[in-house]
Amino acid sequence: MTLTRRDFIKSALASTVAAQGLTLFPAGKVFAADTQTIPHASHYGPFNAIVKEGVLIGVQPLTDIDPFPTKMLLEGILSRTYSDTRVKYPMVRKSYLENPLGDHKPHLRGKEPFVRVDWNTAMAMVSTAIANTIAKHGNQAIFSSSYGGWSHAGLMRPQTLQGRFFNLVGGQSACSGDYSAGASEVILPHIIGDMEVYSPQTAWQVIEDNTELMLLVGCDPYKTNRIEFRVADHAMHKHWQAFAKKGIKFVSINPQQTQTDKAMASEMINIRPNTDVALFTAMSYHIYKSDLYDKAYLDKYTVGFKQYLDYLKGTADNTAKTPEWAEAITGVSAKQIRELAEEVVKKRTQICAGWSLQRAQHGEMIHWAIINFAAMAGKIGKPGEGAGFSWHYGNGGMPQSGKKMPAGLSQGRNPITARCPVVLISEMLNNPGSNYTRNGQTLTFPDAKLIYNAGNNLLSHQQNTNELIQALNNNVETIINQDPWWCASSVYADIVLPSTTTLERNDISSGGTYSNNKIYAMKQVLEPVGESWNDYEIFSALAKIFNVQQQFTQGKTFMQHLKDAYAASDASDSFDSFWDKGVTHLSTPKAATDWVRHRDFYLDPIKHPLHTPSGKIELYSEQIKSYQLPDCPPMPEWIPPAEWLGNAKPEQVHVLSPHPWMRLHSQMANADVNSYESVDGRQFALINKDDAAQRGIKGGDLIEVYNDRGALLAGAKIADNVMPGVIYIHEGAWLQLDNKGRCNSGSINMLTSARPSSGLSQGTSANTCLASFKKCLDPESPNKAYQPPKIEIPKTPFDISSLGLAAALKSIKSVKQQTQSKGEKIFYHACTMCHSAPNPADHSYKQWQGITRSMFPRAGLNPDEQAEVLKFLKQHAKQ
Repeated sequence: MTLTRRDFIKSALASTVAAQGLTLFPAGKVFAADTQTIPHASHYGPFNAIVKEGVLIGVQPLTDIDPFPTKMLLEGILSRTYSDTRVKYPMVRKSYLENPLGDHKPHLRGKEPFVRVDWNTAMAMVSTAIANTIAKHGNQAIFSSSYGGWSHAGLMRPQTLQGRFFNLVGGQSACSGDYSAGASEVILPHIIGDMEVYSPQTAWQVIEDNTELMLLVGCDPYKTNRIEFRVADHAMHKHWQAFAKKGIKFVSINPQQTQTDKAMASEMINIRPNTDVALFTAMSYHIYKSDLYDKAYLDKYTVGFKQYLDYLKGTADNTAKTPEWAEAITGVSAKQIRELAEEVVKKRTQICAGWSLQRAQHGEMIHWAIINFAAMAGKIGKPGEGAGFSWHYGNGGMPQSGKKMPAGLSQGRNPITARCPVVLISEMLNNPGSNYTRNGQTLTFPDAKLIYNAGNNLLSHQQNTNELIQALNNNVETIINQDPWWCASSVYADIVLPSTTTLERNDISSGGTYSNNKIYAMKQVLEPVGESWNDYEIFSALAKIFNVQQQFTQGKTFMQHLKDAYAASDASDSFDSFWDKGVTHLSTPKAATDWVRHRDFYLDPIKHPLHTPSGKIELYSEQIKSYQLPDCPPMPEWIPPAEWLGNAKPEQVHVLSPHPWMRLHSQMANADVNSYESVDGRQFALINKDDAAQRGIKGGDLIEVYNDRGALLAGAKIADNVMPGVIYIHEGAWLQLDNKGRCNSGSINMLTSARPSSGLSQGTSANTCLASFKKCLDPESPNKAYQPPKIEIPKTPFDISSLGLAAALKSIKSVKQQTQSKGEKIFYHACTMCHSAPNPADHSYKQWQGITRSMFPRAGLNPDEQAEVLKFLKQHAKQ
């Protein structure tokens, strides 16, 4: 190939940038005429990309929009743009390419080289695998593990486009629930009529004007608000600072002092992991015995107090849930429990509970226990008081504009109803066709033979990595991964399709999660790296092969879809003006600054009942009782988990896996900012100084952390703000196994259990985990997780005709295209939660009435549209 002078300059400049790093340019800097300033946006914030000769040379933050840009934006996007970990060409695992229709040796996944192929070969192989799977096993055998949607901040997300394509050819089995808040999103609609975890919080001005005490429970807003599902602007950050400046007291219940605790000067209450239910149960008992509870509030706003009181008093088990009882469980002194309970009751208190609490066995109990205590204290619905479960997400507390944001292409209805809770993927693969329960329903696992994974790092997300790899190798015939990076999900795939990053195509986005007051242009910055295609191109090409391209594209170009999405929003600027400026602002009503969560219910529970069976807060649930689940009682009870410090062996510690400071899960693990997460190139483990000293470990030492599920190597980081008996390993490190089967990179899910929280939600219990650790004296190599696998170039082209694609396509029965009601179209187009439009049958109609009260404002639906959606949900909700 002959290089033009321009190609040579771009190549040389890109190589220089990759070797020396890119530049952070200050806001307001003026550039020379040969340098372009291109607006873009990400999960980490909006920015201007600085481009010269077609190469990204730097990033300029937009401090007028985002006054607190993070290093993930300022350094991370820069450093990973030209990373060696990019998948630049279509790839096929060597044994799969040698025998795609026969035994392609799945046990060699993750171990053998990949072979570079052209797009025609890759698409033919993907299409043949899909067609043969459908013909032989039906569409339910196509399983989508692309649940997340966190791959980028734009409208055209891969999991949505994947769902759109497969739904046009008969559907796919898919995931239900999520890893983030899987337990609470199922239990809380029963208790308080909404998911709560994805709901707006009381406006910051109300907190500033009224609140005296903020009680943080496993909640670290300074960390987790650094990113958003769409575009972060860190607009709540200054208000947290204002809270502290005004003198609002902060108390934090946590085994570790967090960044928020340091910033807010929180009074610390260290607690044993997984024991918060016992703490709040004892606090409830104490305010009852001290006659500090609000009897009138309980009578007017709740049901089930009699049954709950019997539990508190120990009527059935002869154990009163006293502070002394809780001290033995939690490690928090009885004196401190009494003092905390009394302080919360006597002050105007806002409880801020994180999601990490419910990522545990019996995780349904903890947020419920907090609600019961808050109700007994008479707090819920009052200005500056109550219990909130999204202060740490999406800049909870920002006033809501209620405006309609742009929405991407709709997936449409999935003809396949079979689904699998994300936590149970390994169990589904090992036990196809078996039954499981979720939210009072008995459902059946699909028999997955092909996994299509787009924009989601399954090998990082899923608990118990060894179990997952074995289940994939034993049961799945083909794994297709569509991603820009050589993450573990690419390395363990059979076919890898290189997708672009958003820098290499156009898109639009919006923010913030609850404020909905800005729309961003995500303009193309670079030409696609290597031969990568954007996700829309990939699924449009597949749609053409399967003869549904017209339905997939609707006869429109990519830019026409973006313009249509913008035109359907409440933006007032013309598209051309918006596209030129890169951002448009939407106004927020002044009344939004006075909004209080559950205030309408508090002011008039008859006129504004909660969407629970009783219309009130359910301290005890007859509905949950009717499910007769052995691991989920009808009220919040302390149930010892299978793994906790109360049954740990002398050498074991409790392992927690919180979000990283410089990554979004596994995103940015391949960027320079991952050095903040690392010790000598591996994920660090945060260890109490006494625990380290007992094992002869010093800061910077390499340690091995292990249990009967697996082992990992990590770098020791010693701290005195972590309680003894607990170590922290941030989730999201990429996977690289050594010859002993240990993760040489520090991927936490080598240790975690895929045991579900309970039969109600089937949520994750990742934070219920015991392990041992010791100094590692036998590492085999430096961490190689951030190196691409070995790539081979074929000597002769692959013979596409040998696949029999034409015959495979003919064997598939034609799919009758669905007709959708207006409400159904709106629901699948605009009514997303955190990840995607949920299955209508996941919740009852009454629960949907409560859930949509938070969903509709985020979707910006008018009253007529809301009525149409509710009409659709009434027809298709869980009966």
